[in-house]
Order: sequence, then C-alpha cells, then structure tokens
Amino acid sequence: MIKIFNKHNCCGCNACVQKCSKQCISMCEDEEGFLYPHVDSRLCIDCHLCEKVCPCLNQELRKEPIACYAAMNTNELIRKQSSSGGIFTPIAESVIADGGVVFGARFDENWQVVHACVETSEELAAFRGSKYVQSKIGDTFKQAEVFLKKGRKVLFSGTPCQISGMHHFLRNSYNNLLTVEVVCHGVPSPKIWREYLQSLQYSNIGSISHKDKISGWRNYSFTIKDHNENIILTERAGHNKYLMAFGRNLTLRPSCFNCPAKEGKSKADITLADYWGIEKLYPQLDDNKGISFICVNTEQGRTIMEQLDIQIKVADYQQTIPYNTCIFKSTDEPTERLFFWNDYYAQGINALFSLKIKKQNIIKRIIKRIIR
Repeated sequence: MIKIFNKHNCCGCNACVQKCSKQCISMCEDEEGFLYPHVDSRLCIDCHLCEKVCPCLNQELRKEPIACYAAMNTNELIRKQSSSGGIFTPIAESVIADGGVVFGARFDENWQVVHACVETSEELAAFRGSKYVQSKIGDTFKQAEVFLKKGRKVLFSGTPCQISGMHHFLRNSYNNLLTVEVVCHGVPSPKIWREYLQSLQYSNIGSISHKDKISGWRNYSFTIKDHNENIILTERAGHNKYLMAFGRNLTLRPSCFNCPAKEGKSKADITLADYWGIEKLYPQLDDNKGISFICVNTEQGRTIMEQLDIQIKVADYQQTIPYNTCIFKSTDEPTERLFFWNDYYAQGINALFSLKIKKQNIIKRIIKRIIR
C-alpha cells in the first residue's frame, strides 16, 4: 500500500486514489492544506497498484524536446486573457473541432481551483490564465480514460506532476490522447488561498486573475473584478501578499522542492511556458503582451503544432533554458518557509499579511533596469 513517510515524495496527483479498485484510499488535507493519500488498511488487499502508478516512486528518464518554438496567438483578445502567448486555446480548439474533449484547471463556484472537462470552444475561457494554487484533480483521470476507450480524442492539461500522474494511471499508450503540461514554479497551498480569499470579504466576485496583464506581461498584477467587470482589487504581483508568499516559495507543496516530473519526465506531448528572456534572444518578437515558449516532445505534439494558425518561430532550447530554469530545475526550498508556517500556526492568515516587501529585491530590480 502507498505510505507517505516524507511529504517531499508525494505530489498529490491523485493517481493512487483513482486506480484503487477497492476504493480504500482517500485524500486528506494536512495542516498546510495539501492533500495526501490515506489508506484504509482494513480494505486494502495489497495489490500494490497504488505504488505502481505513483509518479514519485516511478520516475521516467529525462528527455529533451524534439523541437522548440516562440509563439503567440494572432487573436489579441485571447492573448490578453491568457498568461503568456495564448497558445493553449488553439491547441484545445483543434481537439474539440475533431470531436474531442479537453481537461484543464478552472475556478469553481467558490473560487477554488479544480480540474474539469469541457466539450465546446466557448467553455475554454475558464481554463485560460494561471491559477497559482494546486488544483483538485478529483476523478478526472478516470473520466479521461472512459473517453479514450470510447475512441474520442482527449486533451489533458495540467502541471508536470499531474501529467505524469495521468500517464502512470493509464499504464497504456493511447493514440487519441494529447497531454499538455504547463511549466510550474510550484503549487501553493489551497488552504492559504482559501483563507486569503475569505479574509478579503468580497461577496460579489465576478472574476479573478492571478496574472493580469493590465500593467504588462512582465509586471503582471493580481486582479479581482465584480460581475460588471469593475475592478474591486488590483495589486502588482510584488505587492500582493498572496503572490508575494508564492514568489518566495513559502506556501509551496513540499514535493515542489523535489519535483518528479521536470526535464521531460512527465511524458507530456507539449510543454508550454512563458518565454522569459525573449527580449534578449528574439527582441523583434517582444511587445510585453505575452509570448509562449513551446517544447514539442513527441511526434504527436509536432503534428498538432503544425496544424495551428499562430505566429510561430523556431527557438533554441539550450539558449532559452537559462532564462526558464523551472523547465529543468526544482524550486529551492527556503529556510524562511519553516518560519512562515510557524507564524501561521500561531496567528493564522495574519502571517501572510505580515510579510514585508524585500527592499533588497527592489534595489536589484532598479540596478538591472539601469544596466539595461
């Protein structure tokens, strides 16, 4: 049976829960708000399937992409609504146009992040934009498997560990499956997100953007609007307390410091990321409205990319990754993380609001701008 002795070795992908034929595994929230599997030993028959589908216990080999691109959606509205270049939408639209279904992360009615399935292009809007909190996968691996066995095309998107969990859960290759991973800095605690949102006491939330481009792609903001599209709150990322904790790695899941799925180990067909460093490598493409870095990892991914009507340019992987270290390197675990959680246990969500802006970082940014 699956046993978690070290929380750095569980990414919370939910593959073990969904694979268990006896339904004796449940996900339980720990004191930090992350979900971990708990086995009812009275029902367990020691089939070890839960261990066999665990992406942390069964890591794949590292693999470099077969092609890389800089790309952006030619639809400016969709690009504006997206975190980077808006490439996920045309990929998903091509699958739906072929009678397929698309899985991705969206907000639920309580503004918590969950994985869900859609079958129309109009519904894809809910998947656009970064959600800086770990999503609840639920039973979406099982749902996707049903569609796959019926012969329908399936696009499953998520963080690298979720994509890895999906592949391990299936344990078979499907020609009608396309997986798209979003390069991940790490997933913050759903509990911290839940309590942060509750502390704001807004009753008329119509939309939330963790990465609003109102001040540009690089200097993005956290924005909440009401149902009439009026701004209730907008703060630059460096000043918003929730994003501040995220950026300092204080609220990330422990496994994010020991990621089992980077460097192509997730087996995703396509990898999507912000093209940080574009102003240095391909300045002619930089308009500060967002551009995507795309890694094509399989021939199936290459086939999809060749079908898209987007602005695209071949890019160099080795030149790009120094600006995008999250593609191949786990986030560093800061010593301050322990202090933050100790403060949280003592004073609750006020520990988040007690965080101070690091003046040293501001000085560094000013110096970098002067140098440029």
